[in-house]
Amino acid sequence: MTFEKAEFITSAPTLDHCPEPDLPEFCFAGRSNVGKSSLINKLTNKKRLARTSNTPGKTQQMNYYRIDGVIYLVDLPGFGYAKVPEKERKRWGEDIRRYLLKRESIEMILHLVDSRHPPGKLDEEFFYWMASNGIPFSVILTKSDKLSGNKLMQSGSRVNKILKEMNIEVPVIACSAETGSGIDEIRSLILEFSMTDSN
Repeated sequence: MTFEKAEFITSAPTLDHCPEPDLPEFCFAGRSNVGKSSLINKLTNKKRLARTSNTPGKTQQMNYYRIDGVIYLVDLPGFGYAKVPEKERKRWGEDIRRYLLKRESIEMILHLVDSRHPPGKLDEEFFYWMASNGIPFSVILTKSDKLSGNKLMQSGSRVNKILKEMNIEVPVIACSAETGSGIDEIRSLILEFSMTDSN
């Protein structure tokens, strides 16, 4: 898998609208405006594959991108401070939880956290929820180019401390959609899990 061929497939408002679960799925989750779409664009070397916006909550559906015909990257709705009605936000949360629990083709959740800030309460709750339900995940620290080397190390240590206190051991990768730092490492992680699925 080279990540050279990437195409948008569909936007699914509910689990019933998702494509057939015939390919491994790698889902990008996190707070609104954390950089999910930008990271997908960088991973695929396509600037406009996933729509980016400065408006929190722009992604309101599960957006599917097929990579090299062998996996899906799935951009999930952001959680947190999206400017949508409370009822709608609650529905998103219920739909996403059901999707993550029932979608058998999911291989891994890439949970994005802005490296400049500590994980919020929703992030920590999501870490614990995924681990409790046996859902494989990794933590991706985005916007690493905004921090000095020392500050970035502190950010990684802070996340690892939180995970350790929850007795969770998962990959933690710092990356930048601007500079490309960490992108190869994320690709390798996805490749490793997709190959595991095929064996």
